[in-house]
Amino acid sequence: MTTVTLSSNTGVLGFSTRTATPRPAASRLRLTRRGRVVFTTIAAAPLVVLALFFGLNAGGAAATQDSSTHDSPAQYLTYLTVDGGQSLWDLAAEVAPNADPREFAAQIVALNQLTTSEIHPGQRLAIPAEYAH
Repeated sequence: MTTVTLSSNTGVLGFSTRTATPRPAASRLRLTRRGRVVFTTIAAAPLVVLALFFGLNAGGAAATQDSSTHDSPAQYLTYLTVDGGQSLWDLAAEVAPNADPREFAAQIVALNQLTTSEIHPGQRLAIPAEYAH
């Protein structure tokens, strides 16, 4: 013989009549390692793009100049044409007799963007105005 005990919480056939109380929702967000990496990457991407943008464009303002307030480079240069048989040493002796010929030659090579110190007849060279007479 089976006995069924009824208590104040038990209804018909032994089932509980208590109502279930809802559990509070978990408020903590749980992210896996992969989720944290993705979230961090998405959050950091705009900052990296902005840093690169401002970093690469920062030098642009320093490189520009207002042509109305500065003299043009053409005012500081004179030009001469190389004669047959002339070298940079000959030009240095002719154009800048009081200057060091090595310094003069180096300035001419740099100013005219020459790859070597070899010059050819008929070549037009820019000379700094400080050496012009």
